[in-house]
Amino acid sequence: MSFGDPNNPYGQQPPQAPQGPYGQQPPVPPQQGQPGYGYPQQAPQQQYGYPQQQAVPPQQQAYGGYPQQAAPYGQPMPGMPMGYASWGARLGAFLLDGLIIAAVPMILYIIGAVMAASTTSITPDTSSCPPGDVQCISDAYDTAASSATPVGAIIVMGLAWLLMIGGTFFLIAKEGASGQTPGKKVLGVKVIKEATGQPLGFGMTFVRYLCRYLNGLLCGLGWLWPLWDDKSQTWADKLAGTVVVSVK
Repeated sequence: MSFGDPNNPYGQQPPQAPQGPYGQQPPVPPQQGQPGYGYPQQAPQQQYGYPQQQAVPPQQQAYGGYPQQAAPYGQPMPGMPMGYASWGARLGAFLLDGLIIAAVPMILYIIGAVMAASTTSITPDTSSCPPGDVQCISDAYDTAASSATPVGAIIVMGLAWLLMIGGTFFLIAKEGASGQTPGKKVLGVKVIKEATGQPLGFGMTFVRYLCRYLNGLLCGLGWLWPLWDDKSQTWADKLAGTVVVSVK
């Protein structure tokens, strides 16, 4: 007569899972979907108290998906026009701008000169002065001089001067905002900052106009400098850090 499991005739006990050390639970076998022994484990979480490492944000890119690169010192920015304007185009734009702002003032100057010349022919009237009356003769000359003062001519010439100054500031404002005056726009040239490729603004354009007076030194050598300069710059351009490029 036998007892126990008929499939285990020898009465052996089935193998049991090994127990852990005293006071500890035996290891739990891996469940479905969880890695068992020998499988790569999850990375341990960072311990409390240590700063978490932030991801480095990607480099900001310019419009179009291309990263914007800084230009080397003294070199034009990428994408700016590289064709420098010829000396003839610059001269033509200068003469055209001068004609635009000086046409009306020159007409007024001529009118004022004619008015002044017509009033200087007045002679003092000393016929009413007794012989030897120096005071009467002096008063007659003063009256003639005051009558000959070309007040109208002075007003006309002053208006011409104001128009010339106003036209110059108009050119400065146009060139500072867009890099082009009316003459430069007709000839297809543009003044830009060499380091950025952008217009100068009113302040720097005003400084550049002041530097133009240096071009007249040494018999106007500064105006002729673009003929052999690599960047077709005048002395004023070099001082202001500008180049004149062709936009046609």
